[in-house]
Amino acid sequence: MSTLRPSSVAMHGEENHAKVPEEALNQQDLDAGARFVLKSKGSWLHCGYHLTTSIVAPPLLSLPYAFTFLGWTAGIFCVLIGALVSFYSYNLISMVLEHHAQLGHRQLRFRDMAHDILGPRWGWFYVGPIQFMVCYGAVVASTLLGGQCMKTIYLLSNPDHETMKLYQFVIIFGCFMLILAQIPSFHSLRHINLVSLVLCLSYSACATAGSIYIGHSSKAPEKDYSVMGESDDRIFGIFNAIAIIATSYGNGIIPEIQATIAPPVKGKMFKGLCVCYAVVAVNFFSVAISGYWAFGNQAKGLVLSNFLDINGRPLVPKWFVLMTNIFTILQLSAVGVVYLQPTNEVLERAFADPKSKEFSPRNVVPRLMFRSLSIVIATTIAAMLPFFGDINALIGAFGFIPLDFILPLVFFNLTFKPSKRSPIFWLNIILAVVFSTLGLIAAVAAVRQITLDAKTYKLFANV
Repeated sequence: MSTLRPSSVAMHGEENHAKVPEEALNQQDLDAGARFVLKSKGSWLHCGYHLTTSIVAPPLLSLPYAFTFLGWTAGIFCVLIGALVSFYSYNLISMVLEHHAQLGHRQLRFRDMAHDILGPRWGWFYVGPIQFMVCYGAVVASTLLGGQCMKTIYLLSNPDHETMKLYQFVIIFGCFMLILAQIPSFHSLRHINLVSLVLCLSYSACATAGSIYIGHSSKAPEKDYSVMGESDDRIFGIFNAIAIIATSYGNGIIPEIQATIAPPVKGKMFKGLCVCYAVVAVNFFSVAISGYWAFGNQAKGLVLSNFLDINGRPLVPKWFVLMTNIFTILQLSAVGVVYLQPTNEVLERAFADPKSKEFSPRNVVPRLMFRSLSIVIATTIAAMLPFFGDINALIGAFGFIPLDFILPLVFFNLTFKPSKRSPIFWLNIILAVVFSTLGLIAAVAAVRQITLDAKTYKLFANV
């Protein structure tokens, strides 16, 4: 390991630990980003709320669409494997973080782990930029999807007066995000993320119930579960679906979430993951199976879009569509602000003064200014590029797969150095190779899809 840096928490031995309060130890030598954004005050339950918001998000509503490229057997298999591997991977990265904390070096960021385990260049020039791209991309995607849900509500309420455009709804949602972005720390989001947990259960239940209702009604489309397209399209579609599923399980901020836990951290992340994956099991499988059962290969990129016919008329009661979209909008705001935390931490580290009080004018003014600027930029990108779904698949292939399915396995093997004869060593090697290959092919598939759709792209398009 390299020498300790201000971005990590140095803890003393047992003799000194008895003389210095634990809270004081955790505040020594911290930069402003760690001190003000990544406060280590939460419980394992708060950790569960943060994890659920970051993983169980509206992208899960795209799972029926992923099934259209895979079919029943492969679709269920991929969703199950995604759940098992991501849970395993997140536990490994948590164990690595706990190990370094017990050695007196608590790592608070993903790039800290890469710096100490792989070397400084990996932290600053690979993991750091990729994590920032993934998290900021999630903020842009949340803002765009929030605008699209608001437009759906508008069209249902005013079917004959379509005067407002999509980019206007994106701006409205961005203004709401502008307020939430000022919440000072990750730990401060714990109550919002508890509400978010309830909301994701609510809109997933609505998506499942709506799909079953339509599937049994006379308005249901003819059920066709065949995989459409030529052989090349089918092959690339499979890897595009894998990227969608990986993005649905993606997190990318496990170290930052674990950093919010009050010491000692041992065992708390596992409990939080159990809370999260209980919600994952309920939501992911119910939405994926019911949506694909109801709409077959006609399932759209967001299954809620299947709740309207080609003329925009709801196939379920109008109040039901409105309620589902409201639940989705509210949870999207929580998802967006969670994935904004790495950006906030970088801004705080660069422009805040750790020696001044958190709410002193010296820190409040730059915090307000730069956080607002980051939301304005994200909102502008979302309004300009309403086809961000294609770009998001590329981000998932280049970002979520390495961060969540490859690096944790590498970190574990390099940290604990298991015997080359042990099953866990070869399991990690095999999974890392498999997901590296899948990530590369999924990236090629995403680039191909962007190229095919490029002729329909238009800035500020009203899609």
